[in-house]
Amino acid sequence: MHHQLLRSVSALLLAISHCAAAFSQTSDADAVVVSAAKLPAELSSLPSMMTVISGAQLRDRGARDLRTALSLAAGIDIAPGGDAGPAGAIPGMWGLREFDAFLLVVDGIPYGGAFNPALVTLDLTNVERIEVLRGAAPVTFGATSFVGVIHVIHSAAGHTPASVALAGGNRSTWQAALQGDLPGTQTFQQSASVSTEHRAFSQRDSSIARAHLLYRAALETAAGRWRADVDATQLKQDPYSPHPREGNGLSTRFPLDANVNPRDGRQDQDRLQFNLGFEQSRDDGRFAASFSAARTTAKAVRGFLRDGFDTDGVTPNADGFRQTQNITDVWTDLNWTQRSGANLRWAVGVDWLFGNGQQHSDNFEFAVLPDGSNRPLSTNLHVDEFTRLEVRRNFAGAYAEADWDVTTRWKILAGARLNRTVETRDGAVQSTDGETPIERGNDRRVATRPSATIGTSYSLLGNGLQPDAGQHSVVADSLSVFADWRSAYKPAAADLGPEAETHILRPETSHSYEVGLRGRTLAGRLSWEASAFDMDFRNLVIRENVGGLPSLANAGRERLRGAEIEASLAVTTALRLTATTAWHDSKFVDYGRLRPDGTVQQLAGKTLELSPRQLASLGVVFAPAGGFTGSLVCSYSGRRFLNKSNTVTAGGFTLLDAGLGYRARRFELRIDGTNLTDRRDPVAESELGDPQFYRLPGRTLLASVNMAL
Repeated sequence: MHHQLLRSVSALLLAISHCAAAFSQTSDADAVVVSAAKLPAELSSLPSMMTVISGAQLRDRGARDLRTALSLAAGIDIAPGGDAGPAGAIPGMWGLREFDAFLLVVDGIPYGGAFNPALVTLDLTNVERIEVLRGAAPVTFGATSFVGVIHVIHSAAGHTPASVALAGGNRSTWQAALQGDLPGTQTFQQSASVSTEHRAFSQRDSSIARAHLLYRAALETAAGRWRADVDATQLKQDPYSPHPREGNGLSTRFPLDANVNPRDGRQDQDRLQFNLGFEQSRDDGRFAASFSAARTTAKAVRGFLRDGFDTDGVTPNADGFRQTQNITDVWTDLNWTQRSGANLRWAVGVDWLFGNGQQHSDNFEFAVLPDGSNRPLSTNLHVDEFTRLEVRRNFAGAYAEADWDVTTRWKILAGARLNRTVETRDGAVQSTDGETPIERGNDRRVATRPSATIGTSYSLLGNGLQPDAGQHSVVADSLSVFADWRSAYKPAAADLGPEAETHILRPETSHSYEVGLRGRTLAGRLSWEASAFDMDFRNLVIRENVGGLPSLANAGRERLRGAEIEASLAVTTALRLTATTAWHDSKFVDYGRLRPDGTVQQLAGKTLELSPRQLASLGVVFAPAGGFTGSLVCSYSGRRFLNKSNTVTAGGFTLLDAGLGYRARRFELRIDGTNLTDRRDPVAESELGDPQFYRLPGRTLLASVNMAL
């Protein structure tokens, strides 16, 4: 029986190899990427692991959110939802799932500025490609991330395919989008994309309504090339509740999909961002300047059950707040790049990231049944205290980077940065009892810290395109090895929660190593990449219960280790198979945690919460130029712990997404399903409810039509 199975598998692999060798095209490994350095580089020679997902691949799979978009990227574990609302997401990378441990970049601009990544307003309409870099951000992005960069790149001005899309699905879901170039000239080009959507979720009384506009313009002048973007989002959210944990699992006293937010619960955002860029090329180099300013206004009404909540619906068992946030972000970058000789390129620059965040909260307690059937209006509740907090963050730096082709096979990429960070916080808490005096607090932290990276890649086999016997260009087989070391620094996350925490935590730091292999064969049809990493992390910011209230704390020292592999095979020009697997080991090395009773619990050797050891995915996409299309993606997430003591375990689960469509010359009809097996596993921990976890949203089905104009 085993010999029969082995012969069958061998025959299948041989058939696929012959089929793949019959076709030839340029491999994705030849793509030029911009996220790993200030100097654009070929993906095949990067000294670190990166995945590039094209806009065409997203459309072939019907991917409309970050989870489905990155479901075939090795080691990436996206949890939808979270405290930011149903439109949010919390990526896990390198075995660490924290809301600010990664950097989100949109069209070259840090999206979210000096605060947290603005994932709730991220729109994937008109995406040209997404680049996913593992590990700490390059020195050119400043003190921003440790475990990865997600760079979403939209079509440039004057290069936006004109199309209209309409979609509708279960639970009152509908979407509409219009995009295309606007009238221009040879020197002035412009384009715009407009999208709107409404989506309800399996969780009771939860939904999002979003409208988004992206306008892009480019102007060629004698002085250089100017670029301008306007990015505007209006988002309305009815949030759902996380599920409390009790004993050895999720509470059985809390019904699945119950919502205990006040009846007027909301989590709304209006965000407006303006970007301006200028480039001037000379014979000896290129000067570039970028400026971005964003204003976000957010309004929220939320409520969370207390630990050990009563169930009579009369005794106060939940805490809530009404909050307004105003956040201003400014980012600017000036840099000069130059080529010295045939083998050396270098860049120098300075940048500045500024953020000012203000929150005003009215905090209250209330009584609610666990099923949420008697949820009160927040305006009918007595306010116990008012809190106010202002956070000002200034991150400045000077950086230098060099890309050296030592030989035609051996390349070195190195960079160094000097960071200067200044942060201040001022807050106040005023009780409504008429007796307690106003509590005021402030803090200030100034730091000057370096960060650096050095990486190398060496081509062991092949380099570039070669002509076949018929004089057609085919991709040569290739194999390269790479390695890098990165030292990163980042000020601790700023918490604009309702408790008005004025204490500034210690900054986070890390040192990491990565080694890997990258190759392609079968005339470029089979490409693969594998890497192993080891990171020493200090002062990780995690959620803790301090004095009975949810808070943030530094968690001493951690170690993140793992290995990730992904491979993609183009069986034919229309059929592609993709497979990934990852192993992560994320542990506390030294963290003495203060228990509520005043004793200290040492967590050394314990695995970080919600960090699965195993991740894997398998995707089959059939996308011919015309006729029927289809896709099937299976994503596996392994067992993980729901507490820091590792005594409560959640089992592994597999998500199934699929799509079926018909494509003609100018239109495409599709029906797509996500989470088809209706898994409801816990995937993200609340920073506000203690201890509570957001579950996966239920099954969704969406029918759509996309027409080229």
